[in-house]
Amino acid sequence: MVDMIQARGLVKNYGKVTALDGLDLDVPEGSVLGLLGPNGAGKTTAVKILTTLLKADAGQAMVAGIDVRDDPQGVRGKIGLSGQFAAVDEYLTGYENLRMVGRLYRLSAKEAGVRARELLERFGLADAADRPSKTYSGGMRRRLDLAGALVANPPVLVLDEPTTGLDPRSRQQMWDVIEELVAGGTTLLLTTQYLEEADMLADNIIVIDHGRAIAQGTSDDLKSQFGQERIDVVVADAHDAAAAAQIVNTVAFGDVTVKDRNISAAISGDGATHLVEVGKAILDAGIPILDLGMRRPTLDDVFLTLTGETASDEEDVA
Repeated sequence: MVDMIQARGLVKNYGKVTALDGLDLDVPEGSVLGLLGPNGAGKTTAVKILTTLLKADAGQAMVAGIDVRDDPQGVRGKIGLSGQFAAVDEYLTGYENLRMVGRLYRLSAKEAGVRARELLERFGLADAADRPSKTYSGGMRRRLDLAGALVANPPVLVLDEPTTGLDPRSRQQMWDVIEELVAGGTTLLLTTQYLEEADMLADNIIVIDHGRAIAQGTSDDLKSQFGQERIDVVVADAHDAAAAAQIVNTVAFGDVTVKDRNISAAISGDGATHLVEVGKAILDAGIPILDLGMRRPTLDDVFLTLTGETASDEEDVA
């Protein structure tokens, strides 16, 4: 399978700050790569280099077989970019915004107009096509921005935190559009602060920290390698939490967390067996239980284990 995005040894420094420190990336055609990392990890810097908005200090990057340093104009003709903030002209209508983008891509006036109407319909914006975009909701503006990235039918799409600030319904609508695009053969590089977004959309995930890749694989691979199953117990009376925590501690891998009536701990080995043992021991101790369960590892657990931080919606340090 051909790699539509490939990077080797990307380095970028801002004075004494190293934003990228030898980053490698591979994104096969028709797949989705999720790029995760804490605040300042270098995600946005990598996106800017791959989309020709920034030059690397060292290393090489190819997009659709074109070197981003040698032929940035050629790369721009192959990509669509949607950044962290919706890049729309609020004084133009939705139709005018998309038609303008089409003209910038050197479509004829007729072609640009037809394409604008097609995309407005596809993104559920046809009814608002002739309203100034400053009257759009946040979700509508994000959909219009993504539509703008698709005017030229690019084979490669780069989305930098595309659903930041959207309500759950609007986020799901964006996910549906992204899945449809990828099913049609589009190659996607996705940075996101929502780990469930990467879990749902990404074929492969790279976690970066301090400008370097520290882990990569499918979501299931990362969960298996870096995540741990957890036992969660909710007792009926908060006064029994300490006693229940002592029982949970007998099978815990690491610290036991106690908050009010809730007890939680990572476990290793046969989780189902440990769950039965803990439940029986707590009940034998005369402690009423409201809830008892085992939770599979999530990407949040992986992220925290690898970086020591939770995902952030702030921009990179650069």
